[in-house]
Amino acid sequence: MIKQYRLKDYNFRLVLYLILISIIGVLLVNSAMDSQTSRQIMGICLGVSAMVIVSLFDFSWVLNFYWLIYAFNIVMLLGVRLFGESAGGATRWVDLGFVRFQPTELSKILLILFFARYLMDHEDDINRFRTIVQIFVLALIPLILIYVQPDMKNTITVLAILCIMIFITGLSYKIIGTVIVIMVPLIAVFLLIVVQPNQGLIKDYQRNRIMSFLYPDDEEYKDENTQQNNAVTAIGSGQLTGKGLNNDSVSSANKGNFISEIHTDFIFVVAGEELGFVGCFVIILLLFLIAFECVLAGRRAKDTSGKLICCGVASVIGLQSFINIGVATGLLPNTGTPLPFVSYGLTSMVSLYIGMGFVLNVGLQRSLSSRGDLNLNEKTGKY
Repeated sequence: MIKQYRLKDYNFRLVLYLILISIIGVLLVNSAMDSQTSRQIMGICLGVSAMVIVSLFDFSWVLNFYWLIYAFNIVMLLGVRLFGESAGGATRWVDLGFVRFQPTELSKILLILFFARYLMDHEDDINRFRTIVQIFVLALIPLILIYVQPDMKNTITVLAILCIMIFITGLSYKIIGTVIVIMVPLIAVFLLIVVQPNQGLIKDYQRNRIMSFLYPDDEEYKDENTQQNNAVTAIGSGQLTGKGLNNDSVSSANKGNFISEIHTDFIFVVAGEELGFVGCFVIILLLFLIAFECVLAGRRAKDTSGKLICCGVASVIGLQSFINIGVATGLLPNTGTPLPFVSYGLTSMVSLYIGMGFVLNVGLQRSLSSRGDLNLNEKTGKY
């Protein structure tokens, strides 16, 4: 369960990147909403502690309980459906008394762990139609439970992560091509339906966001575009080096309250306005380096499950970063996705750090294997 690791094998470079971007996140959250600064720091402390503890546990041993992980994930998401609290028209949180917990954030990490083991066990059959159907049937239950919250963005994110993991396992390009040929017309049909006034596929607010993105100049959806237009203006106003943290400019999007949820979904706007292009570049660079370190750890993993864990976590970082920054800069429809390690949010912060803990352990396991300390059965993940 816990093995004899060497301190020099620990990926302190990845830890450094995580600490640096978390510090930037604290500074930005403090500027956007200083009342949440202490909770953000608490989230980082909890996350780092969880990361260190998880990084010392043999990930292969943890994956032996992958069906229990899957069952716990389903129960957790059902808890949202039965006991969740509503906010902004969505039921995504569970009140634990001392903190509000958003199970979907942890669910992404748990599903990565489950499918890392499941895909490794079925690696030889990954190109069989029956196996692919089984994989998507297993994914369907948590995806439905996430979608009905409603939480379309995380539904799409989880599905995208799963597709990336299946591809890494060794999916045939013929199957990929077939799926693309099928999906393109389905997406077109979906868009044709949702643009209709009385459609029932998605909620009205979700339709309005899509319509405002497709028809930005339409007066009917002008109010939907106001927030993103203000965000783009604010980012541009920061120019090269920004206006400075905690500046008191009344015209700023941050201090002038021109953007809602600026400490969470639109935290990148604070970075653009107050730290400028330089600050935004540093954040994007750190996020890239974190994802890159995950991919490197995956390439050196002792087995397929380790590779899939690392690439799955890297996908979470990459996809959420792309969506968050894309929304803030007006490149994507408005949707609430936190910027990893930067946006305010205890559940997101701790969950991502747990994922990083598994990535660090994959790296440590590789080091043990290269020294000949382990005799690994790659198919079972046991020694």
